[in-house]
Amino acid sequence: MTALFKDQRFVDYNASGFRKDVLSGITVGIVAIPLGMAFAIASGVKPEYGLYTTIIAGFLVALLGGSRFQIAGPTGAFIPILLAIVLQYGYEDLLIAGFLAGIFLVIMSFAGVSNLIHFVPRSVTIGFTSGIAIIIFTGQFGNFLGLSELESKEFFHENMIDVAKHLHTVNLFSVLTALIGLALIFILPKVAPRLPLLLFALIIPTLLSVLLYPGKVETIGTAFGGIPQSLPSFQFPQITLSKLVSLWQPALIIAALGAIESLLSAVVADGMKEGPKHDSKRELFGQGIANIVSPLFGGIPATGAIARTATNIRSGAVSPVSGIVQSIFVLLFILVFAPFASYIPLAAMAPILMFVAWNMSARKAFVHILSVRSGDSIVLLTTFLLTIFINLTVAVQVGILLAALSFLRKMSGKLYIVQGKLSEVEIHRFGENVSKFIIEGPLFFGTAKVFEDKMPDLFSKGTAKIILDLEHLSMIDATGEAALSSLLDAASEKNYRIIVKKLPKEKLAMFKKSGLYDRIGEENFFM
Repeated sequence: MTALFKDQRFVDYNASGFRKDVLSGITVGIVAIPLGMAFAIASGVKPEYGLYTTIIAGFLVALLGGSRFQIAGPTGAFIPILLAIVLQYGYEDLLIAGFLAGIFLVIMSFAGVSNLIHFVPRSVTIGFTSGIAIIIFTGQFGNFLGLSELESKEFFHENMIDVAKHLHTVNLFSVLTALIGLALIFILPKVAPRLPLLLFALIIPTLLSVLLYPGKVETIGTAFGGIPQSLPSFQFPQITLSKLVSLWQPALIIAALGAIESLLSAVVADGMKEGPKHDSKRELFGQGIANIVSPLFGGIPATGAIARTATNIRSGAVSPVSGIVQSIFVLLFILVFAPFASYIPLAAMAPILMFVAWNMSARKAFVHILSVRSGDSIVLLTTFLLTIFINLTVAVQVGILLAALSFLRKMSGKLYIVQGKLSEVEIHRFGENVSKFIIEGPLFFGTAKVFEDKMPDLFSKGTAKIILDLEHLSMIDATGEAALSSLLDAASEKNYRIIVKKLPKEKLAMFKKSGLYDRIGEENFFM
């Protein structure tokens, strides 16, 4: 526990660093406000819940996390699964799922799962990330066009059909508002790169809609009743056994996705600035605590946000204080400016989310993996399509399963058993009536059948002794041990002597524990 909280993030911290953190925290807070509201709305909940998450999760991850620069809050990656939970179970159960996800993340931090996260295949992460981007982008068609009487549905194709059915309700004022915001997203970086892009892309269309055509577009106020000018009261979710049974699986997906996103963000941050690297275990712990506490105040699941973390670093942050300042800034925004948020048109938020979706789509990596036309391509396309047309939970499970099967298929061809030439030392020690086979590669459940199919060849030379050169045996599991045991049984029936040469030291202990060492005999092991 002491190691978990050993903090190296404030080395040589001083007043100058504090000033930089305050400025960067305010900058990130300006970016986080529109994103927090937009992600919440896209997830099927009220915009203030995204702001509550930004405040609470951002503060706790900065305080307890393992990265110097991590900015946590609601992210686009969570939108499809959060929306599915809201549609199927409701907002109250979303809070329970987020609470459970936080517990899972804390367990992961102590169980060392942070190391396993890196084994999730890239084809799976690119597949579901691109799928999520498609869902977010197309999910804003209704707000962009100002369509009325749309209802969020669980499946992608149902939403697209509903959009097509309501195209006759297009609101030209909404389209104009969205196009102004979209134009600003493209133009501002070129003419005024220092301005907070997303905030201006939200404020300017809002002001124009209020001044030029008031009441003509749907706003946060008309859709959600505005944003309260205060924080919500503490409320513990009503957790029952039936809800645990129904929500543990989506909660686990939220936790796994949150772990991947937060650790990836921390790695990106490490690469952007020199200094102490992040602590993976502590990072997952901080993310877990944030997701446990956030639902108690109405917040939705959160994780490390790569874009906001990168903005934090580029703005000059030197420590987690910037993340704390960001949370305080967003809190002050609610307490002072919340009433003005009611005027923000939903059409002004649509291009912001589309912009986020475009940036997270990983389109170059997607095209590259697909162009290779390998097992990874199949995994990628399957994960991508399942994310879009079914849900993220199924997509991740099937994607990892397919990736595992593809890996096993590749590994099954990595076991080589070839006849070797006897050395003079071997002839002198065992005579000439001996055959030698070199086994190279992994002997495990994926290659055991290959080994068993080769067994008849080992006994086809008409010799009474077989030398197995295991110097290049990369791994062996219980199934591999069973395959060797079958070889010993066959050798016993045929009165063959099995001799093992150059068994790696780390494999010797396994041979002794399994009983293979005693069955082969100490005298039959040599270097």
